[in-house]
Amino acid sequence: MILKPLISINIPIFNCEDYLLRCLNSVKEQTYKNIEIVLVNDCTKDNSVIIANTFIMENPELKVKLIQHEENQGLSVVRNTGIDASVGDYIFFLDSDDTITKDCIEELVNTANDTEAEVIIGQNKWINTFNNTEKDFGFPTLAPKDFYSDNLSILEAYCKDFFPTTSWNKLFKTNFIKENKIYFVPKLYAQDELWFFHLMLKTNTLAINRKITYDYYLHKDSVIFNRTKKNFENYITILSYFDNEYRASESVAKKRLIKRKIVKFKNLIMVLQWKAMRADIEYWKLNYKRMKQVSNLSFFEYLGSDFSFEEKKFDLLQNLPTNIGYHIFKKRYSG
Repeated sequence: MILKPLISINIPIFNCEDYLLRCLNSVKEQTYKNIEIVLVNDCTKDNSVIIANTFIMENPELKVKLIQHEENQGLSVVRNTGIDASVGDYIFFLDSDDTITKDCIEELVNTANDTEAEVIIGQNKWINTFNNTEKDFGFPTLAPKDFYSDNLSILEAYCKDFFPTTSWNKLFKTNFIKENKIYFVPKLYAQDELWFFHLMLKTNTLAINRKITYDYYLHKDSVIFNRTKKNFENYITILSYFDNEYRASESVAKKRLIKRKIVKFKNLIMVLQWKAMRADIEYWKLNYKRMKQVSNLSFFEYLGSDFSFEEKKFDLLQNLPTNIGYHIFKKRYSG
């Protein structure tokens, strides 16, 4: 155990000139000092790189790497570049439009030293710039325990939505990530969701710090306000990865848990698409049909106790004749 491990803070750079300096200053102000900052420029079109270079020049005491992509490749590849460039004992992802609390890294390192877990999860606050309000635990951690020590219990907690599936605001053992080749799938919009799924399939120890360590800013450019058809095509792709893992798994217990994730993720896709694109009825129906091709509950699983009543209801509503499914869904969510 390394009591003062080096932490590699990975920050993507792409069209973030309005937020980047605020983000970098929050890293500079950390109470924990054994840090390297890994910046990856994905061919930004604004002044973000100038801001980054000025910050580097004005803060020579900080360990900073600035890596330049020769062409724009998207956030998944940016994350992968950052992973490969990180030499710290742990990796921490920080988005360039967000900030971390002054004691963020110190808090998470203390948990890492206490538990030696492969993954350490911190808590977050939403800062809404539209109405200047704040909300603690915007993406909540619902896990009843602070420490998990076997893969099946971790996977079960994940499939029950006990952990936020964002990549940011967590410490990951660098060797664990690299040795298990847990990289982001390129060209995916919701890359965190799939990456975290792959992470949970491998993780054997996970710890939770209950203190808020990350400030997530809601603004006009925030992803959750800007979902398009491309985004939902990505969700369908992610769902196919879940289904492939379900079909390939030889563990009955893991198959049951992954199927639970599939049922809930289908429902999430339908709800998000309805909120973002309810006017495009035909596209909603198309995705409803496509999701019916993915694994669903069997007759015996409906009769058994492995799945909750809510999960069985979700599954039933996901596998009706398309027009009936649409009208029932519209009636449930139009309000």
